[in-house]
Parts: sequence; structure tokens; C-alpha cells
Amino acid sequence: MAATEATRSTRLRAWMLEGLSDMGKGGDHTAPRPEPEPGPVSGSAHRGQPWWRVMCLTGVDYFSTLGYQPGIAALAAGLLSPVATVVLVIVTLAGALPVYRRVAEESPHGEGSIAMLERLLTFWKGKLFVLTLLGFAATDFLITITLSAADASTHLVENPHLADALHDKQVLITLVLIALLGAVFLKGFLEAIGVAVALVAVYLALNAVVVVTGLWHVVTEGHVVTDWSTALTAEHGNVFVMIGVALIVFPKLALGLSGFETGVAVMPHVQGDPGDTEANPKGRIRDTKRLLTTAAVIMSVFLICTSFVTTLLIPEKEFEAGGSANGRALAYLAHDYLGNTFGTVYDISTIAILWFAGASAMAGLLNLMPRYLPRYGMAPHWARAVRPMVIVFTLIGFLVTWIFDADVDAQGGAYATGVLVLISSAAIAVTIAARKAGQRNWTIAFAIISVVFLYTTVLNVVERPDGVKIGACFIAGIVLVSLLSRLARAFELRVTSVELDDVAERFVRDIAHRRIRFVANEPGSRDSTEYREKIEQIRHDNDVPLAEDVVFVEVTVTDPSEFEAGLTVRGEVLHGRYRVLTLESSSVPNALAALLLHVRDRTGGIPHIYFEWTEGTPFANFLRFFLFGQGEVAPVTREVLREAEPDRARRPRVHVG
Repeated sequence: MAATEATRSTRLRAWMLEGLSDMGKGGDHTAPRPEPEPGPVSGSAHRGQPWWRVMCLTGVDYFSTLGYQPGIAALAAGLLSPVATVVLVIVTLAGALPVYRRVAEESPHGEGSIAMLERLLTFWKGKLFVLTLLGFAATDFLITITLSAADASTHLVENPHLADALHDKQVLITLVLIALLGAVFLKGFLEAIGVAVALVAVYLALNAVVVVTGLWHVVTEGHVVTDWSTALTAEHGNVFVMIGVALIVFPKLALGLSGFETGVAVMPHVQGDPGDTEANPKGRIRDTKRLLTTAAVIMSVFLICTSFVTTLLIPEKEFEAGGSANGRALAYLAHDYLGNTFGTVYDISTIAILWFAGASAMAGLLNLMPRYLPRYGMAPHWARAVRPMVIVFTLIGFLVTWIFDADVDAQGGAYATGVLVLISSAAIAVTIAARKAGQRNWTIAFAIISVVFLYTTVLNVVERPDGVKIGACFIAGIVLVSLLSRLARAFELRVTSVELDDVAERFVRDIAHRRIRFVANEPGSRDSTEYREKIEQIRHDNDVPLAEDVVFVEVTVTDPSEFEAGLTVRGEVLHGRYRVLTLESSSVPNALAALLLHVRDRTGGIPHIYFEWTEGTPFANFLRFFLFGQGEVAPVTREVLREAEPDRARRPRVHVG
């Protein structure tokens, strides 16, 4: 019985952690470990898809905003909704599109603008900056999941055939939709793009029917346009006032910009050309630009048309909370002008694509988070696997839905804030990239675009501060969990590989014929006196015989905020007699432990290393180790070795005098 339970537990663990690389838990401690490609696809290797099919994968997020965008625009801008939407389209085509076409060039592997900015900042300030952007990205993607599911449930609850049966069940339906989304990803997501193509094709076709019908009614009922223009003039006076007000209110329509970050996140799925390489994927970059441009043009046409027909044909009170068009303006027109049968078909299509928009966002999260947090040591080992992260994101989705009571309008501010912060960061990133490339005209253009998006972001935050508050909660959560995880993983080996140059190899081969003794030395002036006094001190403190040979080991700390990397060991002879191995690493104890284990595995002997105690309190020294990679080196080295090698007989020896 116990054996059966153990077998089931092992199978469950293997299924949950499928595709996860071993990070040095036993075996070869310093062998290179391949990075798994994070993302929703498990099983066979991904071969890429034509760009127009991948466009549908990002389109389920981008195009699905038509389900609620016209209603939000009408609430935010009122009669000015079509004018404000035109401003939004100009910002889309002249601002966001050029920015993300450049992001596709600079970051063609799906990391997006965050990776571009990461390269500009080092040390802990760079990590904290990336964590902040990841917080806003999490806000964007997670609110996409919850808001889309909430709007899907709104379409279901407001359907005339189901309204009585599903009344007051919106939160429950939203939770079920999020749970189903998580279940799909736990099962595997091999057919995601094929499903997305079908959903997008049907949804856009149905929207085209609704738009054409709406435009027909606008044309045939001439008084509609007259009534609208008269009311607009009475409310705002003249065209210049209208444009000015539209410029002020258009940031509230920022949800219509939501598809760009997802567009670059799915770049690894784009097929490109047969000659593409990971270092130079020209075909993938070209086709991703086509993807972004085509999606932006299609969405721009629909945004203008849907805003126009919904504003002119739907009574203003129906857009308000509790109204029949709240969160479902186009569905309202579909039922009103094309009958409940067509309206129900439209509802089903909208529910499906809104639910699947959550799938696109989940794919973005699974592509983004594992690229950074585990690499920073700021997530548990299992965070590299897809399924555990799906469970985490699904549970967070439940929490967000419960907090917002599945209210579409209440989540709009947080969603818009996440979208705008990411677009603003992308605009700044490409401005810096253009400046570094010496492209003066592009630098000026991108700088102007950056100002526009920063203005939009600030205005959105002022108007809807709840968005930045929610984003701050995500940021605080990510930073707290990341630091706790980094603290818990502080004593991991953290070295992915060890390479010795020819001189270092010769040193190791030579000392392998006798007891292997290393002396840890913090390099100072590196004159002969320093090394002579160090040897005398070690021999005095540890009773090492005079005849015994030693090799010095010196570690230079590079960027202490980095978590794991390869280790290159160089050998040199100083002053004609002292053999020294030099290393560069983010942490002194972890680098020394990796070297000792590597030498043991190469020679079969058990290395000994000698330290002197570091002055200072234990707590202060631990903080120095955690933040700056130094501190009390000897006991931390021993602890890293203890975790990496549980067999005491095979563990390298640490001596402190």
C-alpha cells in the first residue's frame, strides 16, 4: 500500500514538473544544464507557425476587447466616444505600432521591452526595476484573464434565454471559466493556435455583420447622425473643444492598446525563414512586424466603426451599470437588430473568444515570468515548470475575481494601468536603442511617442488611481516573494558550469597526486609579501606541514545581484613561485564550493580549503553575503557544500583558523 502511494506521488511530481531541468541536485554538480523553453506547449518540440496564424493567438486577446471596449468608451467619453476613439487609433498606428515593431527587432525571442531595459541597468537596482515592470506585466496579463472571464460571464448572464436561470451567478461563472482555463493548460496546449484561428475568424466575421448592420441603420435613419451632431455641438460648442476634450479622455480608452505586449510575447511561435538562427532570426522579425501591423490595422477599423455605431444607436442609459449594454454594447446591437438567435450565436462566439483571451494572457505569463524570476534566484526551483505556475496563476485569478466581484468596469483601471506602463517602458526602451544606434530621427520620434504614452499613463493614474494601487500590490507581492525565495535559495550551488583554462588544468593535475589543498585569499596588493604571510598564517593556524603544497584561490565579485552563471577559472604563477586560481562570480562562497566539487569530480580526491575568520557580527556578515556576495565566507562555503553534497565522506573539507 505504501509502495503504491509512493509510486503515485512520484508520478504526480513527474507530471507536475515535466520539462523541468535539474539544477544541481546531486550527480554532476557543475555540468551545463540546458534552459527549458518556458511556455504553454509541452511534448513535442515547437516548429513555429505562419505569422497570420500566430496573429490569431495574440488576436484572441487584442480583438476580444471589442466585447467591452465600445461600452467602456461610451461611459468614459459619452457622445465624444467616436472622436476619442479616432485619437486612440492615431496613437495606436503612429505610436504603439512603430514602438513594438522596433521591440521585435531588438528582442526577437519573446522577452519584450523588459529584456531591453534589463540590459541597461545592473546590480540590484536593475533587478528591482525589472521586478517592478514584471509587477505591471502581471497586472496586465492577470487582469486580462479575470476581466475577460468576467465579461464572458456578463454576456452569458445577460442573454435573454439564460437571464432568469443565471441571475446573480456572475462570480461563480467567472470562477468556473478561469478554472477551465487552468485545466486546459494543465492538460497541455498543443492546439492553441488552431483553436485561436477558428475563434478569431468567426468572431471578426460576426462583428463585421453587426457593424455593417449598424452602419446601415445609421445611414437609413438619417436623424440619428443629426441628433448626435446636434447634441455634440450643444455639449461642447465647437470642433476644437471636442478635440481638446477627446485628448483628455482618450487615456480611459487605453484598453484598446492591449494586444501589443502579447504580440511580442508570442514571437517564439512565429515560423520565420528556414535560414533563421537564434542569433539572427530575420524571417521571424519580418513576419512579426507583419503580424503587429495587420492586427493593428484590423483592430483600428473595428474600433472606429464599433464606437460610431454603438454611440449613435444605443441609448446612453443602457451603457451605465445595470444597463443592458454595459460591458456588451455590440451584443446589445446584435440582439436588437438581428434577433435573439443571431444574438445568441454572437454571445457564444464572444464568450469563447473572451475566455480564450485569458489563454493568450496565460501564455504570456508562462513565457515571461520563468525567463526572469528563476534566473534571478527569486522563485522556487519548480517555477521553471509550466503546470505549477498555471496553478499559481489560476489561484491568483480566483482571488482577483473575488476582490472585484467579477465587475468588468472595476477592473478596467488596473488593466489600463498595466497596459500603459508596459507600452511606456517599451517606448523608452526603443528611444534608448535608437540613440545608441546613432539614429537621430528615430530617437526624436520615439522620444515624442514616449512623452505621449507617459502623459497617457499619468493621466490614467490620476483619473483612476485604483489601477496603480492594484499594480503596486502585484509589485509588492512579487518583490516580497522574490526576496524570500532568494533568501531561501541563498545556499544553492548557483553555478551552471565550471571551465578551467590550460594553466588551471595543469595546477589541478599536479596537486591531484597528493593531498589537494587550496587557500582562499582575498586579493589585496598581490605582492610576494601578501602570499608569503598568508601561507605562514594558514600553516600556523591549522598545523599544516611546511612541506605541503598549496594553491591560492581568489574570487572577484562581479554583479552580486546575479544568481547563477557559468564559472571560468584561470591559473597564473605570481612572483615565480605562488600558484593562483582566479575566478569571477556573483558570490564568493558559491564559486569556491563549485570549484571544490569540480576538482573532486575531475580528480577523484577530496579537496581541502583553508580560510581565516572574517571580522564582524554574524548577522552583518550574512547581509553582506546576501546583498554583496561576500561576508563570512568560510561557514557559508561549508553550508553550500553541505546542501550540494549530502554524503559527508565525499564532501570537500573546510578548515578555518
